[in-house]
Amino acid sequence: MDPISLVGISMGLAMDCFAIAIAIGADMKKIEVSHALRVALFFGGFQAIMPVIGWLGGVTLTSFLSGFAHWVVFGLLVFIGVKMIYESTKLEEGPNDSMSVTVLLVLAIATSIDALAIGLSFAFMGVAITIPILVMGAFAFVLSFAGVYIGERFGHIFENRMEIVGGVILIGMGIKVLSEHLMF
Repeated sequence: MDPISLVGISMGLAMDCFAIAIAIGADMKKIEVSHALRVALFFGGFQAIMPVIGWLGGVTLTSFLSGFAHWVVFGLLVFIGVKMIYESTKLEEGPNDSMSVTVLLVLAIATSIDALAIGLSFAFMGVAITIPILVMGAFAFVLSFAGVYIGERFGHIFENRMEIVGGVILIGMGIKVLSEHLMF
């Protein structure tokens, strides 16, 4: 996988983590480094773990789907992108204790379901998973860490717009994957 695609996918996936981290920061009265680190570790960790799970599942399915795997990758990326854009339009009430382990665990799993599907796509494309999970986890970690602080200062301005940006990036990556396959 080329570095530009990997960065695009990583940024797209990290946008929902970023948006939720902004919401968490906006909810908090006083931010400490430990708060931002906790959010970043949960989100970054799950953005790195879930693609591995998806990739392992995809490796077992690749032989069955190899003839149209590029369509599956395209469909997954576009579906995830559209889902992110749709979810950005819904108004949701935030949890009461956004720093509890339970809440962070649920949020980390919810934001990394897309990463699981990306891991599945990587298996269909024959992409080695080690470098992508490190890059995806790092992007989610950094953006989540920054998002908590940005949320404290500017959370009301961003609202759910970052999820829209992430969705558009993933749709673009899906179109790129399909167009590359159709050209050959």
